[in-house]
Amino acid sequence: MFENLSNQIGSVFDRLKGRGALSQEDIDEGLREVRVALLEADVALSVVKEFIAQVREAAGGEEVVKSVTPGQMVVKIVQDHLVEMLGGEGVALDLAAAPPVVLLLAGLQGSGKTTTCAKIALDLQQKEKKKALMASLDVYRPAAQEQLAILGREADIATLPIVADEKPLEITKRALETAAREGFDLVLLDSAGRIHIDDELMDELAAVAALANPKETLLVADAMTGQDAVKVAQSFHDKITLTGIVLTRIDGDARGGAALSMRAVTGCPIKLLGTGEKLDALEAFHPDRIASRILGMGDVVGLVEKATEVIDQKEAERLAKKMQKGSFDLEDFAAQLAQISKMGGMSKLMGLMPGIGKIKKQVAEADLDEKLIKRQQAIISSMTPAERQRPEILKASRKKRVAAGSGTAVSDVNRLLKQFKDMNRMMKRMGKMGGKGLPADLMGPGMPGELPNGLPGGLPGGFPKLP
Repeated sequence: MFENLSNQIGSVFDRLKGRGALSQEDIDEGLREVRVALLEADVALSVVKEFIAQVREAAGGEEVVKSVTPGQMVVKIVQDHLVEMLGGEGVALDLAAAPPVVLLLAGLQGSGKTTTCAKIALDLQQKEKKKALMASLDVYRPAAQEQLAILGREADIATLPIVADEKPLEITKRALETAAREGFDLVLLDSAGRIHIDDELMDELAAVAALANPKETLLVADAMTGQDAVKVAQSFHDKITLTGIVLTRIDGDARGGAALSMRAVTGCPIKLLGTGEKLDALEAFHPDRIASRILGMGDVVGLVEKATEVIDQKEAERLAKKMQKGSFDLEDFAAQLAQISKMGGMSKLMGLMPGIGKIKKQVAEADLDEKLIKRQQAIISSMTPAERQRPEILKASRKKRVAAGSGTAVSDVNRLLKQFKDMNRMMKRMGKMGGKGLPADLMGPGMPGELPNGLPGGLPGGFPKLP
C-alpha cells in the first residue's frame, strides 16, 4: 500500500544520508519533498502541516546539524513522528468484560465489513480460544445474511440462524439471548452498510448500540477510498462512539494516506488491518512497524511472527540439516514452497524484508509471484517419487510427460530444475560457512545477508541474483 510513498521518501533520505553535513536549507528542501509525497499519498492537509512543522523543529536542532551522521538523525526523527502520527503504540481489541462480550461492526457498503467480521471471529477463536457467535443485522442487502452464514461455515464459526422478516433490533436481542444461553464468549454484530452516510443508518446503529452495549464499536473502512475513508471515519465517530478502526484492502493499490490520517483526524486508534481476501489475512496494527515499512526498513518482527505461526519447527530443522548435507530433494523443495504459501506468498514476504523497496523492480522481474509458486508445485506433483528424489534422471521424455501432466511447458520444467540446482549449491555453501549468511555473490546488492531464525531458507530458486 505504501510503495509510492516509500519510494519518494526513500529517495529524499538517500540524498540526505549521502551528505557529510546538513544545512538548514538541505533539511528544508528535503521536508518540502516529503510534504509533497505525503499530500500525493492522500494524507490530510492538516495532518501534513502539523507533521512537517514538528519534524522541522526537531530536525533543525544543533544536535542534528552537528551530528556525525546528520542524515540518519533526520530519518530517526521522521520515523519517530510517523509513529506518533499513527498512534504511538498498537491498541488491541478490548475484551475485558463479562461474557458474552459484544463487538459491533459498522461501515459503508462494500468496505469488507462482513468478511472482516468472520476474520475477527476466526482470529480470536484461534489465538484467544474465544467461542464466538456472529449475527448479521443487514436485512437490506440481498443475501447479506446468507453471506455471513457461508463464511461462518467456512471458518467453523457459529452464526445466528436466519429468521425471515426480522428487524435489526430483534436480531440483536435474539443474538444476545442465544449467546448468553449457549455459553458464547463473544457476539459479533455485522450491521447494515449504506452507499453513503444517512440519518437512517446512524439512527439504526445508535439503537443497536444502545441495546447491545458493545465493548468494541469498530468502523470497517476501505483503504482504497483514500481521503473519503477519513471523512467516513470522522462522520461515524461524530455520530456514534467508535472505539477502533479496521482498515481493509491494504494489499491493494491504495496510496496509504487513509492509514496515516485516520488516527490523527479522528483520535480513534486503528486496531486491525485486512491484508487480503483469505479469512486468515488479518493483522494487528503496529504504528512502529508501519512507519518502518514506509521508510523502507521492512518489518522483520512481523516476518518472524508470521514464520512462527505457520512453520513447524521440527520440520524446519530437519530440512535445514538436509540442506547442509546436500541431500535436499524436490520433495523437500515442495514442502518449502508450501510453507511460503502459508506465510502469504513471496510478495507478502518481500514486503516485510528490509531494503526490498529499492530493488522492487528487479524482484518483480525475477517473477517471484504466487502463480510461479503454484506452477512449481504443479510440476513437482506431476513427477514420480523417484524423480522427486533423484532429479538427475529427468531426461527429455520424462520432462515432456511432467510438463503435460502439470499443464506447463518443458521450458518451465527446465527452469525449475535449474533453480533447484542453484538453490542446492547455495545451501551447500551456506552449510560450509556455518550458517553465517548467504554468499555475497548469490545475493546481489541490497538484499539482506541473513534471515531470521525459523524462516524457510529455500525460497524459489534462492534469492534472485541481481545486477
